[in-house]
Amino acid sequence: MALSKRELFQKRRLRVRNKLRKVNVGKARLSVHRSSKNISVQLIDDVEGKTLASASSLEKGLGVVGKNNVEAAAKVGAAIAERAKKAGVEEAYFDRGGFLFHGKVKALADAAREGGLKI
Repeated sequence: MALSKRELFQKRRLRVRNKLRKVNVGKARLSVHRSSKNISVQLIDDVEGKTLASASSLEKGLGVVGKNNVEAAAKVGAAIAERAKKAGVEEAYFDRGGFLFHGKVKALADAAREGGLKI
């Protein structure tokens, strides 16, 4: 029986996350979520189960409300890098979830790296 698009996405997301979790013990996780209208990212400490910082294209301060393009993703990436520094996190691993590392997701990661976050 063929799997649905959503089931394939879930399998890919769990496969990526479990492989990353084995290799990056003790580091914070930079988790990305992309919808059709917005993009958001969270910096998560899995040991304590807390979100250390977050950024989203829904925030009015970034000036990209309602936009979901490469420029909006780059602004969100720069914002998360700045907030990670304030939270005292310099190094994290990039959890792309089930999304391909291309386009908006790649722009977000590149902007976070330029902002000083080691991914």
